[in-house]
Amino acid sequence: MMRSTCWLVLALVLACLIRVVPVYASAATVWQQAMEQAAAGHDAEAIARLSGALSMMSASADDLWYERMQVAVMLLKHRRQQLVTMSLADTVSPQWIEVRLMQQYMQLHPLPEKEHTGMITLLATLVPGAGHAWLGRWHDAGVAFMLVVPMLVLTLWAGRRKMGPVTLFFTLITLWLWSGTIFSAISLAERGGAEAYLLWWQGIWQASALPGRPW
Repeated sequence: MMRSTCWLVLALVLACLIRVVPVYASAATVWQQAMEQAAAGHDAEAIARLSGALSMMSASADDLWYERMQVAVMLLKHRRQQLVTMSLADTVSPQWIEVRLMQQYMQLHPLPEKEHTGMITLLATLVPGAGHAWLGRWHDAGVAFMLVVPMLVLTLWAGRRKMGPVTLFFTLITLWLWSGTIFSAISLAERGGAEAYLLWWQGIWQASALPGRPW
């Protein structure tokens, strides 16, 4: 009887451990898996994984993983939407050390301003390569200028000589090259803005002392 009682108590203890230990012991595993997903560009899946783990945890002043996951979910949502302001989520406390470090970093490092694509489009339309020059990409500006201007000169020359189909051919080639340089300048501006945002976001992540690099 005594032996059977001992075995019963032991079974109950093991059952409790099986249910309780994985929730906390696997927090680091869940975190690592979420970081791998975010680094692969799957922010939505990483957010879902962390949110699922959070639903099994309870808020506690001593639960470091709970704080980390809440802050990580907030930061990943901001990166996914590329928000220009880092407003705190309702689930995040401003008293958490990660949040205070993050806010201190943002005060010292504001988000870089984006280039206005309207001005770049206007410059690239008026003068081939001017949009690239505005962005400080002088080599690209020179390439754009040398691609378009000679064809523009040939088009005007053929037009003055009333060469008909040749003029039309040169005109189409000139328009094609010129529009390509305009599109290139706009794309570079947008890509530069996205890269600047991601570098700023990475700085916030590192400043908040969260483990891992989701990029």
